[in-house]
Amino acid sequence: MTTAKTGNQNQTLESMKNFAEQYAQRTGTYFCSDTSVTAVVLEGLAKHKDQLGCPLCPCRHYEDKEAEVKNTFWNCPCVPMRERRECHCLLFLTPDHPFAGKEQSIEMDYINQVRDSMK
Repeated sequence: MTTAKTGNQNQTLESMKNFAEQYAQRTGTYFCSDTSVTAVVLEGLAKHKDQLGCPLCPCRHYEDKEAEVKNTFWNCPCVPMRERRECHCLLFLTPDHPFAGKEQSIEMDYINQVRDSMK
């Protein structure tokens, strides 16, 4: 993997982290109490953003990812999240959700640590 590609991936991951933190604060939602879930979901969103140009939900199976991106239904934040505050990925959780943590932020170092542990 080239350094430029790695740099772009890290930049996209940081961008998705910032988006998620701002969205959680704006909507009064919280990250999962198991912060590794948050890290893995953010990694998946960043990969889809790099590969597809859009943060397609990484927690679902798609026959045709490009078609799903154009459809926009599962682009994060997805329609169920925007309309009903339901996040299949457990990224954005209402305070009363049984898996809701108390955090609306996550450190890049922790995300990288989780990513490195999965290699």
